[in-house]
Amino acid sequence: LHTPMYFFLFNLALLDLGTITTTVPKAMANSLWDTTAISYTGCASQVFFFFFFLSAEFYLLTIMAYDRYVAICKPLHYGTIMTSRTCANMAAAAWGSGFLYAVLHTANTFSFPLCQGNAVDQFFCEIPQILRLSCSDAYLQEVGLIVVSACLLFVCFVFLVLTYMQIFRFVLRIPTHQGQHKAFSTCLPHLAVVSLFISSGTFAYLKPPSMSSSSLNLLLAVLYSVVPPAVNPLVYSMRNQELKDAVWKVMTGVFQ
Repeated sequence: LHTPMYFFLFNLALLDLGTITTTVPKAMANSLWDTTAISYTGCASQVFFFFFFLSAEFYLLTIMAYDRYVAICKPLHYGTIMTSRTCANMAAAAWGSGFLYAVLHTANTFSFPLCQGNAVDQFFCEIPQILRLSCSDAYLQEVGLIVVSACLLFVCFVFLVLTYMQIFRFVLRIPTHQGQHKAFSTCLPHLAVVSLFISSGTFAYLKPPSMSSSSLNLLLAVLYSVVPPAVNPLVYSMRNQELKDAVWKVMTGVFQ
């Protein structure tokens, strides 16, 4: 489990866990206790950790696409390219970029005065809903920052798609159908989850106000904030036979 793929999967699992625990437990507690309150500090913390984990996860998924490209298209050079130090630096870059990204958005969003009430029309503190409460034209700075961030994510998405195109071209030359099926079954779910995340998240943050509604906002928020972290374990872990065997050995060892 110390190979690069499992090292990245370990980091992805931590980020998925962080993303889910930032929003879902608070929403469940509010539902169970029939309350909708959250403190100002709690709201700022939720925005910070949500952006931290979610942005770091997207960067890590981009790195994992490159890792699969090297493993499939350049298998003889995999050991020299994806060294343990390189993998650690890549993971640290993903976590560090997510941290800086979260600090920038949180500090910028909560520097504006809020005078349009204190009710956020969402099950967690989402930046577009917070900006609706601002009474200052300075909120356009955050809108511009969101647009720049969306462009950056789109560049990463294009890199990811081009990487998978190279993988698919290589895979189609594999003579055995078993090898093609294994590669496609790994890459296509990855690409599908990332596509869902980037499309729903971009639309949620950049859609015009005329298209805004409570039900649509809720649907988009669930699609980009809850579904990808919940589906990733199924895509990357439960369908991996080596990992299932390792988990089974651990479980049988505990109950013996």
